[in-house]
Amino acid sequence: MATPLSASRLLKALRDEGLEVREYRSWRSHNRNHKGPWGPVNGVMIHHTVTSGTDATVRLCYEGHSSLPGPLCHGVIDKKGVVHLVGNGRANHAGLGDGDVLRAVMNETALPPDNEADTDGNRRFYGFECVNLGDGRDPWPEAQKLAIEKVSAAICHAHGWTHRSVIGHLEWQPGKVDPRGFSMNTLRNRIAGRLGKKPDGPPKTSPKPPPRYEPFPGADFFRAGRNSKIITAMGKRLVAEGCGRYRVGPGPRWSEADRQSYAAWQRKLGYSGSDADGIPGATSWKQLKVPNV
Repeated sequence: MATPLSASRLLKALRDEGLEVREYRSWRSHNRNHKGPWGPVNGVMIHHTVTSGTDATVRLCYEGHSSLPGPLCHGVIDKKGVVHLVGNGRANHAGLGDGDVLRAVMNETALPPDNEADTDGNRRFYGFECVNLGDGRDPWPEAQKLAIEKVSAAICHAHGWTHRSVIGHLEWQPGKVDPRGFSMNTLRNRIAGRLGKKPDGPPKTSPKPPPRYEPFPGADFFRAGRNSKIITAMGKRLVAEGCGRYRVGPGPRWSEADRQSYAAWQRKLGYSGSDADGIPGATSWKQLKVPNV
């Protein structure tokens, strides 16, 4: 038995296992705790959703439906292996199941057949819904199966459990078939292998590319009749710098309002006289940092 992880500890455990995790709406306080206790917890339960599409599935698992209010799990694992957290606390995912199975999970021994529905599983199990139609034909991408493995291992790592603390809904409640399309024994073997190693650590993020700015097009570019996206981008930067003198716009056609606005920018930089005539020069243009269009 274990005390349930707080929202922050659960999030950290998942990310430390190398998972991409997204927080959905008010998941940290979204639960069914008013309907019964949450914890002590004993394991992780895996489901399939019988749905397709990530956005609609995440929303459904958060909100539930008229006959079963949400959250319907703690997290949704999509086809790309991204984990969407939708609940923290008691969730409507496990229902009543076999008390003998719970005892086996607690003792981390082989599972007996699930032939009774006499024990509250919503209190005892973290639940993860995996986006799949559950028809035996909808594929399980490797990225998704790896995420299921990592989610399970993350929680087992956090609680000091073995792979035997992870079960499928079909092993808990008579009549259930989920998850359909892969073997829970195979999954548990993968989890066991992962538990023998340190967590992968948070996913590495690629550094953001440096911003790209429009090179100076030359003073002759800025003349009556010129029409260009560059002029619109320039005008927006002038407005952002507090130098906009536009009644309407800015727009793509070079105008007197553009010239007056640029003159205000030149004066802001300390130029005066003919050096603040409103025609861009290379130095003031570079300092304005007009985004590349």
